[in-house]
Amino acid sequence: MKQLKYLFFPILMIALAALNSCGNIKNSKYITIGMVDGWAEDVAMTHVAKAILDQQGYHVIIQKASTDMILASMNNEDTDLFMGVWLPYTHAKKLAKFPGLIHIGTNYDNGRIGLVVPEYVPIKSIEDLNQHQEQFSHRIIGIEKGAGLTTGTDKAIIDYKLDYKQINSSTIAMITELQNAIQRKQWIVVTGWQPHWMFGKMKLKFLDDPKKIFGEAEQIKTYARKSFGTDHPELAAFFSKLHFDDETMSDLLIQMEHSKNKEATAQKWVEEHTELVNTWLDKK
Repeated sequence: MKQLKYLFFPILMIALAALNSCGNIKNSKYITIGMVDGWAEDVAMTHVAKAILDQQGYHVIIQKASTDMILASMNNEDTDLFMGVWLPYTHAKKLAKFPGLIHIGTNYDNGRIGLVVPEYVPIKSIEDLNQHQEQFSHRIIGIEKGAGLTTGTDKAIIDYKLDYKQINSSTIAMITELQNAIQRKQWIVVTGWQPHWMFGKMKLKFLDDPKKIFGEAEQIKTYARKSFGTDHPELAAFFSKLHFDDETMSDLLIQMEHSKNKEATAQKWVEEHTELVNTWLDKK
């Protein structure tokens, strides 16, 4: 019995130490960032943040999931950050479900979502779509179900009384179908957003949205779990300064689009933009 007793206490101490270590993980150098894979700007910004923080001695873990899952995980204090919140329109309703999440910074100011067609398609407005149903095969090519852009498109179909069906699969599938249509000079309308590399690679245009279903200019923001600022005030300060203008965002997205190794490309981009990165880190 005594031997069992002596064995029990070391095991108990190890277990308690492990639990204590898990409890302090939020105060450690381990940082978790949620990311929606397929969103070009979110993937690019997240990998750049990871490259910078890795250099600062942090261990950054990227968690790939949908927007809803990432927000819920942050609300449960399981994920630290998400850099892909579009406001004041796209993600407003999703974010409202989690009032405890905190806004840390604005990453980009000139975001836009809506319906997009190739430049050679001679229409200007969403209102024109019903006059050309046959050319578009009554279809709007969308992205993932559950995305804010997808919800906005469903509303546009109703409010504009469009005789169209939104076809949802994935961002990659949407872009592939768009590229194939452009090669054949076919008419196609897709759900799109800026910033995105496809606007640099293909000649595209947004359709006017007189009913403002998709809102106007949007900002892309970073949100965090409620206690992140208390646990990591130095990182809250970093993310409050991290910001891309149109030129730097375009440069980053083009490099990332051609990359087969996002992590290596982000590291290279950080090295090429030392002066900008130092302002984010508050280094002189």
